Amino acid sequence: MKKDFILPDIGEGIVECEVVEWLIKEGDTIKEDQPVCDVMTDKALVQIPAVYDGVVTRLYYQKGDIAKVHAPLFEMELAGTAPAAAAVAPQPTPAAASGTVLEDFILPDIGEGIVECEIVEWLVKEGDVLAEDQPVCDVMTDKALVQIPAKHAGKVVKLHYAKGDIAKVHSPLFQQQIEGAAGTAASAVSAPAAVCPLAAKTAAAPAVFVGSGKAVASPAVRRLARELGVDLTKVQGSGDKGRVYKQDVQAFTSGASPEVKAAPAPAAAAPATSTGTGGSRKEPIKGVKAAMARQMMESVSTIPHFTYCEEIDLTDLIALRLQLKDQYAKQGVKLTMMPFFMKAMSLALQQFPILNSQVNADCTELTYFDDHNIGIAVDSKVGLLVPNIKGCQEKSILQIATELTKLTEAAREGRVSPADLKGGTITISNIGAIGGTVATPIINKPEVAIVALGKTQQLPRFNANGEVEARSLMQISWSGDHRVIDGGTIARFTNLWKSYLEQPASMLLSLR
Repeated sequence: MKKDFILPDIGEGIVECEVVEWLIKEGDTIKEDQPVCDVMTDKALVQIPAVYDGVVTRLYYQKGDIAKVHAPLFEMELAGTAPAAAAVAPQPTPAAASGTVLEDFILPDIGEGIVECEIVEWLVKEGDVLAEDQPVCDVMTDKALVQIPAKHAGKVVKLHYAKGDIAKVHSPLFQQQIEGAAGTAASAVSAPAAVCPLAAKTAAAPAVFVGSGKAVASPAVRRLARELGVDLTKVQGSGDKGRVYKQDVQAFTSGASPEVKAAPAPAAAAPATSTGTGGSRKEPIKGVKAAMARQMMESVSTIPHFTYCEEIDLTDLIALRLQLKDQYAKQGVKLTMMPFFMKAMSLALQQFPILNSQVNADCTELTYFDDHNIGIAVDSKVGLLVPNIKGCQEKSILQIATELTKLTEAAREGRVSPADLKGGTITISNIGAIGGTVATPIINKPEVAIVALGKTQQLPRFNANGEVEARSLMQISWSGDHRVIDGGTIARFTNLWKSYLEQPASMLLSLR
């Protein structure tokens, strides 16, 4: 039976390493504990040993490549799998001969920099039979809602998390009985390899606590352990999911057994209590909301914001849109005002490229972007998301309208792809769609500017002849990064953008 060797934890906090030298090659027969390769972390050179006897069938990395911890390092044909299975099964049936094996499904990378996610909904239950690529659960990262598909056909044996739990990337998500392997009895040997091959050697003694290789503990507990000369991986934690506390370390040094606390119920599962005099409830801030909190705090604490407001007369643009709306609706195009705003902004950015730039951390260098990747803040059911339309300078108003419809619909459901959330260069927040006229938006770092659109109002204004007439007016509010943009620049940019919106004909003439 072929099995992937999963690169185990090779140091606290280490998530990747460089393959320095392969000590084996494809086709080699290897023995348990035989060194297979040298890898370099940011701390040391580490030699990785084999866990089983077998034949190397495939190396997933070349010398010099960067390998991920908890990802497959190489593939091997396990030696003696079928005979071992036959020895355990006294009366093999045809099904047992073809075989099944228990294997943990490892939660894969679901976005750049994402290390954990919340289980929003299980789409399967224990005992269900899965088809390959069948959706098994929805998970919420700090950027979007992601659906996880099954990798193999088989039967769900165990769900490792409950709804609302936080799952770790590169850790087991659920256990599955996979069809077509070398026999169910082999699962006792092969299943641990899907998670951490080095831990498989200790799996045969479940009654004895064995360190996982990476303890869960706070910096203060780690410091205490260092002072006492205690290896935290050998300490049985009494907290939730094995978290090690100070008393656990102290009990370990004294030889006492710490009292293991029952795992607390998820906060979301506890209903609000009410005594009739006014109750309260608590819920954790996580997922997209937690990401927004971190992003906004980072933005306001590192970027000196300034705000610039202006009034735009949209009377003529609204009339033009109404003329075209029904015509394009028949073609399936939802023509809102936003595509006009985005195209007009792209035209203005061509003359003011500094608004389409990003500044480095110490404010010593500006990067100007050729593509106008204009983001639109969407109030989704999972929180604020900011997908962006790539290359608006190359797209027509109708192309932007079509893409915008797809993006906003996906974002409102929380299912926008990570690629659509990356690479934005400037952002529009349409707060006026909900209400409000003036805002002070926070810049979507590392961008340098954001604009909030207020609601459109019918207000009296004097025309060229001094007569009062009703006009459709919108207040817009810019926030700029005052390290690189001054008031005069954003005022001139806004005047150009405003002229395209107030005189749609001038915008059409400027299109290429």
